[in-house]
Amino acid sequence: MAGGGIRKSPELPLRLRLILPIFSALTNVSLRRNGTVNRRLIGLFDFKSSTNKKPIKGVTTSDTTVDSSRNLWFRLYRPREAAAGENLPVIVYFHGGGFSLFAANSKPYNDFCLNLSQILPAVVVSVNYRLSPEHRYPSQYDDGVDALKFLDDNPPEKADISRCFIAGDSAGGNLAHHVTVRAGELEFRNLKIVGLIPIQPFFGGEERTDSETQLARGPFLTLKLADWYWRAFLPEGSDRDHPAANVFGPKSSDISGVKFPKSLVFVGGSDPLKDRHKRYCEGLKKSGKEVKMVEYGNAIHGFYAFPELPESGLFLDEVRQFIKEGTGFGDQS
Repeated sequence: MAGGGIRKSPELPLRLRLILPIFSALTNVSLRRNGTVNRRLIGLFDFKSSTNKKPIKGVTTSDTTVDSSRNLWFRLYRPREAAAGENLPVIVYFHGGGFSLFAANSKPYNDFCLNLSQILPAVVVSVNYRLSPEHRYPSQYDDGVDALKFLDDNPPEKADISRCFIAGDSAGGNLAHHVTVRAGELEFRNLKIVGLIPIQPFFGGEERTDSETQLARGPFLTLKLADWYWRAFLPEGSDRDHPAANVFGPKSSDISGVKFPKSLVFVGGSDPLKDRHKRYCEGLKKSGKEVKMVEYGNAIHGFYAFPELPESGLFLDEVRQFIKEGTGFGDQS
């Protein structure tokens, strides 16, 4: 697939031009050549946020354990509308980080989900899943499906799980897709998935795309870093055409007969994975699934995490409209 219109030097605010190289350098030092992660070093810059019983931006948070033996839990974000007695749509969210980094309580994701809950509004369930390389495929997918089963049996108060959206960014977007595929083959009593929101999902393949070649050095996500993540996550001896990475590749399964909701896929014009995202949308359409692709020409990988970027505000507007169309929620506004 051609990568026409690729912007090699995205326009970024000065603050991001300063902090992104520092973050990338710390990440690269923490991910060892032998395929292990220096968790102690990661902990020095992966700041964690505690729960807040007193509202921040009108949102309270709490943590719920699903399975303590594998550190599977989620952080629940409840906006003031839910506290006032209104039943709200639910977003089950999976954080990014190449399957190897971050947690549901990492500060960038806590801030992001809190903002998401407040602006939409919606009850957000941010899932803390196991990380690679200590836990390889399919551990993360198993955790995601088990979190849905737990929610089906234990619906949060004032959360309408019959209006449930699955979302995630980067590796979390990959996770969101595969969890949704698995969930389509299950029968839930209360939970109904009405939409999928993959945000720059982390997909791969053995054959390099134009955007991977032309944007191999990032910013934020580089091709070298992506390859490290795949080696740490996929089963030993697998290549990037494994179905977990190349979802519509030569080794993938047909999902045309799987129950699958409408998808809203976000693409960044300065993201090395840009062509992967377009192929993903084409694959969904060929499988008979409904999909809307939103592309921001100047957006880097991870743009949604930076409120100072104009695309982050546009992103929230698109998600709010998608939820409104999928559930009718918000028609009164």
